[in-house]
Order: sequence, then C-alpha cells, then structure tokens
Amino acid sequence: MKLSPQEKAARKAAFRAMTPAKKAEHIYIYYKWPILLALAVLLALGSGLYQRLTRKEPVVYAAVANVAVGADLERAMTGDVLPAMGADPRRQTVYLYKDLYLSDQADTLNHEYAYASRMKLMGAVQAQKLDVAVMNREAYDLLSAGGYLLDLSALAEQGDPAAWEALSAHMVSNAVTVEDNSIEYTLGEAEEHRVLTETVPNALELTAFPLFAAAGFPESVYVGRAEAYILALTLSPESP
Repeated sequence: MKLSPQEKAARKAAFRAMTPAKKAEHIYIYYKWPILLALAVLLALGSGLYQRLTRKEPVVYAAVANVAVGADLERAMTGDVLPAMGADPRRQTVYLYKDLYLSDQADTLNHEYAYASRMKLMGAVQAQKLDVAVMNREAYDLLSAGGYLLDLSALAEQGDPAAWEALSAHMVSNAVTVEDNSIEYTLGEAEEHRVLTETVPNALELTAFPLFAAAGFPESVYVGRAEAYILALTLSPESP
C-alpha cells in the first residue's frame, strides 16, 4: 500500500525518535532479507574477484603415474622449478595430475582405477594439457608403446646442445608401436596379428638426480615428453 506524504513523514519522525537498539531491531525486522541478499551478492563478487586475482595460470601440465610423490618433491615440481623455466611462481604454476595408476596387469580391484587413469591421460592429451610424465618402469613402457612420449633426440637438436650433452648419459630408449593390426585381426580382417615397433630415446632416468634420489624411490623413475620441463627439472644447481 502506497503511503501518503504525511504518513511517510510520521514514520520518519518515529524512526528518528527510537533508541539505537530499537532502530537496529526495526531495520532487522523490515529489511533483513534485502540486506542478506545484498551481502550474499557482495560476498560472491568478492570471492570471484579474489580467485581471479590470485589464480595461477598453468604453464606446464605434468602427470605422475605409478609414483608416490611426497610434499617436498611435489613443491619442487610445481613451484621451485618455475624460475628455471623463466616462469613467475606468483602468477604461474605446474598443474599436476597425481595418483595415476597405469597397468595392463591390473587385477579386479585395480582394473577400474587403471582404466580411469588411462582415460584421464587420454583426455589430457586430446585437450593438449599434458606436457610431461614422471613414471615408474611399468608406466613408462605403456606410455612409450602408446606413442605418448616425444623423441628426445629431436628435441635435443632444437635445444641447448651443451645441456643435452650433459643429459645424454641419463637418456633411455624404449619401444614405440608403429603398426598394430589388433582391431583388424580381432574382426577377422587379417590372418595374423602383426605388431611393428621401433626403439626411440624418449625419457630420462632420474635416479641419479638429487631431487629424486632424496625421495627414496624403491625403483627407477623416468621423465619424458617436454623439453623445457625436463631441462628445468634436471639441470638444477644441485644436478650431478
């Protein structure tokens, strides 16, 4: 109901005559929901602005497969290594896909986990959000066979020759599937199953590097795929 000017003036006068406590009670009773709604909007806007200002942009996407990464190593991989890459740790970061499990011998309990990990990696590759993989031997064999790892000799030709020469002693080769007619053979379109592979230098063994030696891995750990990340990760001041 619309109030007359006299009624509005009377209500204003009555409000001014109230004690501070009564004024607060009056405002709470009659304007509670508009105030709460305004506060919610301000909170949402402030939260969005804060996240936008503090959000770090991934400059490298890294996957850790079949390897348990401790807090110190994770910090080194996602933050400490950034200055060596020419990145700003305040604004940029390394996005880490953790707790991935890859195996072609997974039992019933781990089969779904292994399948989910494989799908996650495939999705990252298709979205061009996988630059590097740190892995044990089993995961290395699977990723190499699947063609997920780059030929490091080709990267060496484009990078710093002295740097790659220092890394050459740690470079390892693995089989890469060039041709596989599994589908045709399964469908009866081929008389025999043929798998053609070639050996490619596509990873570095990290066992000798202090950053990984200190982590106490029970087996060899490998890194492959991205030149910039490999160089930053391995050619640190503490590198052998």
